Amino acid sequence: MIEVLIGSGQLPEYSHPGDAGADLHAAEAVDLAPGQRATVGTGVSIALPDGFVGFVVPRSGLAAKHGITIVNSPGTVDAGYRGEIRVTLLNTDLGASYSIAVGDRIAQLIVQPVTRARFVRVERLPGSE
Repeated sequence: MIEVLIGSGQLPEYSHPGDAGADLHAAEAVDLAPGQRATVGTGVSIALPDGFVGFVVPRSGLAAKHGITIVNSPGTVDAGYRGEIRVTLLNTDLGASYSIAVGDRIAQLIVQPVTRARFVRVERLPGSE
């Protein structure tokens, strides 16, 4: 169970049974000119349990049909972050603008368990094949 605080947005939701990513919706309207990027609010804040991470990834349909992707993909939502999930979108189409309306699905949130590594300084690494 993930606790979700909805400011002005919609609850993340899975579109189909078995989906790995829950859709994130735009909480504000944005027009992206060709080659332009903008950070779009989702109105959603979450409380991930310790040991979990959220990855914000592009929607394949937006990328394939309109050239809309995420600049820092995947965006990482750490378990300790409680602010609004915002998505920096980029219009890679150099000829057409793209309009995002309130409620449009703009990204997906994938929640996964994480393992913390223990980093140890060494003088040499083992060889690789």
